Amino acid sequence: MEALALYEGSYSVDSSKTFLPFDREIHNPKDRPGSLFIYVQPFLVKTKKDLIVLDAGLGFRNDENELIIHSNIRKAGFDPDDVSLVLMSHLHFDHSGGMIDQTGNSISLSFPNAEYVIQRGEWEAAYSKPSRSYKTEIFDFLQRSGSVHFVEGNGKLNDEISYELTGGHSEFHQVFLIEEDNQTVFFGGDILPEPEQLLRKFMAKYDFDGRRAMELREEYGIKAAEGNWDCLFYHAKSKAIAKVGYEGEGFRIL
Repeated sequence: MEALALYEGSYSVDSSKTFLPFDREIHNPKDRPGSLFIYVQPFLVKTKKDLIVLDAGLGFRNDENELIIHSNIRKAGFDPDDVSLVLMSHLHFDHSGGMIDQTGNSISLSFPNAEYVIQRGEWEAAYSKPSRSYKTEIFDFLQRSGSVHFVEGNGKLNDEISYELTGGHSEFHQVFLIEEDNQTVFFGGDILPEPEQLLRKFMAKYDFDGRRAMELREEYGIKAAEGNWDCLFYHAKSKAIAKVGYEGEGFRIL
């Protein structure tokens, strides 16, 4: 099994939920008051059976007018058309924008041969509880495509892939475990978005349930250490793929 980070860039985002490219070498954080500064990187995992995208990124394009995620997949030696599964932790725009490929009035699935695996509760919440974090026009097109595979609660998608409903960051957030040949890859989405969040204990205002999200970070951190998991960190500043160590009550990023 092979796991690869598909780095999409560094951005600032304010209360308007607009993502603006941000480069610390040329931009000043003080010019963007009230903003969070985040890195965005979906992941690609190759198993014997599937080529898997884990969260789809923002759907932004490069200077050649190609989806950044498509360009990165090709640079890694794969074809976006060969992606068979898109596993979605949740549907906030920075994770779901890349599910579709839109240029002007032209719109298509970014991964036309894939099933998009989504928690049903997350999908329904996006429509029933309006938020700037969700762009339902993306979901409207996805639904018409017939490519959505809804799951509920905890379960197994196949022999290699399991999912767990966690809540915490969003009400119906989920995480994924992919197991093959004694190797386990863990994708925590925004429950465990960057390794630094294991090194300090805090409740984040941007979480649906900050206390639960904080508890889940520690729970999955301990499981990752005990199971020798390869952890995929979607918002990592560095070490996007890493193992976790746990000694006493402290974590280490290996």
